[in-house]
Amino acid sequence: MRKIHLSFFLTCFISLQALAQQAYFFQKDDSILKKNYFDQSLKKKASLLSSVDKKYAKDYKEIYETQFKEIGNLLQGTRAVTAPGAHGYLQSILQKIIAANPELRGTDVRAIFSRDWWPNAYCMTDGTIAINAGLLIYLTNEAELAFVLCHELSHWWLDHMGKAIKKYVETVNSNEFEQELKRLSKEQYRVNEQLEKFARKIVFDSRQHNRNNEAEADMQAFNFMKKTGYDCDAIKTSLLLLDKIDDTLIFKRLEVKQVLNFNEYPFKKKWIEKESSIFSQLDENDGPLTKKEKDSLKTHPDCSKRISLLSDSLAKAPAGKKFLIDENAFNKLRKDFLFEITEQCYRGDDLSRNLYYSLLLLQANENIPLATYSVARCLNLIYEKQKDHKLGLAIETESKSYAADYNQLLRMLSRLRLEEIADLNYFFCRKYSEQLKNYPGFEIEMNKVRKLITN
Repeated sequence: MRKIHLSFFLTCFISLQALAQQAYFFQKDDSILKKNYFDQSLKKKASLLSSVDKKYAKDYKEIYETQFKEIGNLLQGTRAVTAPGAHGYLQSILQKIIAANPELRGTDVRAIFSRDWWPNAYCMTDGTIAINAGLLIYLTNEAELAFVLCHELSHWWLDHMGKAIKKYVETVNSNEFEQELKRLSKEQYRVNEQLEKFARKIVFDSRQHNRNNEAEADMQAFNFMKKTGYDCDAIKTSLLLLDKIDDTLIFKRLEVKQVLNFNEYPFKKKWIEKESSIFSQLDENDGPLTKKEKDSLKTHPDCSKRISLLSDSLAKAPAGKKFLIDENAFNKLRKDFLFEITEQCYRGDDLSRNLYYSLLLLQANENIPLATYSVARCLNLIYEKQKDHKLGLAIETESKSYAADYNQLLRMLSRLRLEEIADLNYFFCRKYSEQLKNYPGFEIEMNKVRKLITN
């Protein structure tokens, strides 16, 4: 997959004057539209609960309560993008797809962008299709975005979510399931291990069912898309991208020991040195998962197989275009959404991700004032969280599913003592103090860390 260069995302930073007090202003969302979507979601929930099999009503209610809570989190917070420009653009593509496919007319499905950083798109139980900003920044044209919409529309049209819920409820209420639980309850040895394997089998069976759904949704998406006038080759390029996206960094690898190294306060190797006794499980070849199991847990599994299944159909697809609505709007969104992601991480108290993206911007030597302010602000908040013994809620822990440079940053954050956080931020701010002396937002953060050092 073509590497995406950081400089591509940095050309649209708005003026420093407009950003005097904040690192980035979100696009202004339509709060009334969000409320309407949430109200529609609640009506859908009531409708679903009223129609479930009464015998298993408790199981269905538990599932729906969990799923609709997540839908509420998306629609009632800052994650959902309903700003007129971005949302209107997405609706134009959605309506073009629906207009070309009469069977979709009258559907209660709705589509939104989210500010979430991870590259994914999904269709929820109420018919809300969410396309993460973390996916859009990888796409190369509008046709690829149209395929993502067609694919999620297909999941909705084929009722994959409803069928998956029904299958799960039937499984956990089956005689075979109950008998296995009874057998395990009588075991004296390795009960927890056996229960874990049993639970994992159910999860993997469900994921295999989802894989079958992916292939079915791909074919239905092709049937939807070929009528729209979009280039169906975008199906192949999208799947090729998704096949590599879990292992691909958006940015050049972060060298944290260089970005946070100062003459007066040298970077300490102990902050990032790997301790084999603690972190050996993060080694690529260690851990409980086999290669097959790792593949089964990929965000976008079997993309090469999915392409193969579509090859004959794609070869016969009519010619189409990569853009039908607005190429400029698409390119602007790709640029804007990097900043939406970074700021959302800060507002969502995902401080390790916010610091990671901010340091990457600084490392690229692009828009130093904005990147510097963002780093200083984040380190000050990390200090406050650590002081209140709440930092563990705002930073992630190392995982072998993360990029090596991000794991290194996480290791450093887990080892920094309170006074080291203050010292590090003080010398960081001092390095840029002359360059950013007219930047009010930075001055606020600089004054905060000065007080920490002098007290």
